[in-house]
Amino acid sequence: MDDPVMTDPDPMQMERLARTLEGSGRYRVLRPLTPRVLAQYPAGGDAQGGGTRLGMFLDLETTGLSAAKDEIIEFGIVPFVYTLEGKILGTLEPFSRLREPSCPIPPQITALTGITPDMVAGQRVTADEVAGFVAPASLIIAHNANFDRKFAEAFSPVFTTKPWACSMRDVDWAAEGYEGRKLSYLGMQAGFWFDGHRAVDDCQAGIAILDRVLPVSERPALAALLDNARQIRCRIWAENAPYEYKDTLRQRGYRWNDGTDGNPRAWSITLAEGAVEAELAYLSAEVFSRPVDLPVTRITPWDRFSTRC
Repeated sequence: MDDPVMTDPDPMQMERLARTLEGSGRYRVLRPLTPRVLAQYPAGGDAQGGGTRLGMFLDLETTGLSAAKDEIIEFGIVPFVYTLEGKILGTLEPFSRLREPSCPIPPQITALTGITPDMVAGQRVTADEVAGFVAPASLIIAHNANFDRKFAEAFSPVFTTKPWACSMRDVDWAAEGYEGRKLSYLGMQAGFWFDGHRAVDDCQAGIAILDRVLPVSERPALAALLDNARQIRCRIWAENAPYEYKDTLRQRGYRWNDGTDGNPRAWSITLAEGAVEAELAYLSAEVFSRPVDLPVTRITPWDRFSTRC
């Protein structure tokens, strides 16, 4: 007997089936990620008259974890239009390029990303190309900007001229009921799946997550991110803190810096600008047992996640 002829399913019928399953209370159904694409930048401002901005979500695939010695092998940059209140209107044509590194791609990187040496052979990306694309952006967002910004700035100085935000850190996902911050997990919690570990796919997923309304605060996730990204922060360097207080400092949220990045060799903590005075008083009284004059680095959105701080 011949196999039955398979036909493409009717999308409307499939959606009805999905809603039926969800309505039973026994199933959760993930839809494929479908980006909301704009034909062009919208004319005029948003409905409230607050105007729009052009953000860019960036994701890089690299040969390793060190921005000092590893290289970018794929650029994914997806522009998106948003309002100052945190509403995303849609995305624009992305910048998606492979790049051949000077050293072979490690097998574990190929296994993770699917990018093979043959795929990048002869592929070139110049700093000027990237700078020309990024120049109109009002904001750069990455999911783990602490990683991506260092690679991006080493490739092109245009990234030093833009404010940055992090979709992993600048939204309090735990407070909103999420149990993890990985992009794939956040996508599943938001109700969609996507092909991860390729740069543009990850960018589109990050934008879609920021487009969702948060379940607890009932705000757009992008609005929460913008509030955090606009804050001025300060990093206190507890230089020469007594060794016996290392566990106390770690439990309080301090992190050790070994000094190889040009910053002080010391325990440090990053706080809102208004919390600095109280923290310095705590260190003087509880750690150093004397008045101390410690270095404090003021961090603006233009410096966050960079090697400069």
